[in-house]
Amino acid sequence: MTDEGALARPWEPAAVALADLLSRTARGSKRDGVFALWLTVRVALDFSLTPPLPDRARRRRTGALERRLASLTVPAPLRRALTAALAQLQAGDAPAAALALTQLVAPARDTLGAEAGDAIALAARVARSSVP
Repeated sequence: MTDEGALARPWEPAAVALADLLSRTARGSKRDGVFALWLTVRVALDFSLTPPLPDRARRRRTGALERRLASLTVPAPLRRALTAALAQLQAGDAPAAALALTQLVAPARDTLGAEAGDAIALAARVARSSVP
């Protein structure tokens, strides 16, 4: 029997908020942008797990994220921010994930609106609080 508290992730509210926003966003570049943010948050979640993921698993997750982001039509400012975030995530540790999410807040807010920016800000706050 497992302890459900051990399986809960502290970032889950941010991922849920982005998934909810995704369901309410019309098709197009904004929807792809929200989806790209959701994918990025999900990968960043994995870098704060205890015990940490093996290096190979982290490299595979960031590689898969890079391939998936390449196929999305995302507004240019957000695409640049996602490229920078991906470079940070390739470092593969919790501080890098926190920095990547922090740098996504302003572009997300500017291109997708306040709700997306708030969800990323929540994820970044939690990420910074989990860094030793």
